[in-house]
Amino acid sequence: MKVGLSTYSLSRAVADGEMTFLDIVKWVADNGGEHVEISSGKINLTEEPALVEAIRKNAADYGIDVSDYAIGAQFLQPDEAAYEAEIVRVMKHVDVANALGVKLMRHDVASRPIPEATLVNFIADLPRLADACRRIADYAAQYGITTSVENHGYYVQGSDRVQALVHAVGRDNYRTTLDIGNFMCADENSVVATKKNLPIASMVHLKDFYLRPSHQNPGEGWFPTAGGNYLRGAIVGQGDVDIRSVIKAIKDSGYDGYISIEFEGKESPTFGSKAGMDNLRRIWDEV
Repeated sequence: MKVGLSTYSLSRAVADGEMTFLDIVKWVADNGGEHVEISSGKINLTEEPALVEAIRKNAADYGIDVSDYAIGAQFLQPDEAAYEAEIVRVMKHVDVANALGVKLMRHDVASRPIPEATLVNFIADLPRLADACRRIADYAAQYGITTSVENHGYYVQGSDRVQALVHAVGRDNYRTTLDIGNFMCADENSVVATKKNLPIASMVHLKDFYLRPSHQNPGEGWFPTAGGNYLRGAIVGQGDVDIRSVIKAIKDSGYDGYISIEFEGKESPTFGSKAGMDNLRRIWDEV
């Protein structure tokens, strides 16, 4: 098991101009991380080859891995031309993943507003989504890269839907980036859902949330789950996820890959990220 951080955790510092991707690489190494996961956000790395090379080199210089490359994608497009263009765009990011030296890449699949994120729609869309993911996985295979879907965005978020997509794609190098906190957005129990999807996980994210029921709207700073409950980001190990049981399940499964802390709480992103990495190591040793 290697503890590290997704650059997403420090995205507020990047947006505020306090840090760059290169600063994050150094920060992770300085704070005990063994790997950094590159979540591109609003930066299009297909147009930044010098930055891609600098990230790869800096990580090597600081003695940490670049573990994974994560981008957004949307295969629910209005017409065939747009659908094909989105597949080609994601393939160009597979080239970026190869330039970064990673063997893992997460790309999104589809999202819908909560009222449209129904099982009926998912069943209807599944063949189209699976075709796009299969073609990208086949393209990634030339580099030895495993692509994956993360359980987020409401539409492909529940553990059963993720399993259905991975099964429909039917490629050994297509799996899931398993975010233990994101299951709560689909009103699933994180321990149960994590155990279900660990066998198809290529990457694990540890994220934590505070949870309030639908009849206790906490107001500003919270967002709704698919079922109308409320969530707010927390430091890993301090929220309402049964984090000890989740980490024990991961450890007991024999998973020995990368684990990324994803922090999206209200605290300072550097404080929240460091505390999350420290909690992961401490709890891993205790369970």
